[in-house]
Amino acid sequence: MRTGEQGTFGQLCGHGLTLSTVELPWRENRSNVSCIPAGEYQCSIVRSPRFGRVFHVRDVPGRSAILIHAGNYAGDEKRGWRTNSYGCILPGLRAGRLGSQEAVLCSRAAVSELLRALDEKPFTLVIQENFA
Repeated sequence: MRTGEQGTFGQLCGHGLTLSTVELPWRENRSNVSCIPAGEYQCSIVRSPRFGRVFHVRDVPGRSAILIHAGNYAGDEKRGWRTNSYGCILPGLRAGRLGSQEAVLCSRAAVSELLRALDEKPFTLVIQENFA
């Protein structure tokens, strides 16, 4: 896992998948500007009006409406970076760059693979701090 102004980059592994992920930079777990803290979270399928069928990350302390949905960027907007996340986790088939910004790539395909691999069933998400 690596964090900075362009986002917090990690991996989502399990059920035969390894996906790249990006969340917002760590900003003390503040709503809409921070990645979520390390811990174990239950995730279940929901229908988002904006993103369709996605996983909802439940019971994040002090936070709500955390989803795993498609998007490429999770940078700090106050520092001039683009973002598609306001606290959510964005998976991609791989990490890379879009223009001058670090991003995850092929995100819609990654969400589809995650839904398929888990058969849209609930799962436990374990987030570990391992900043390198």
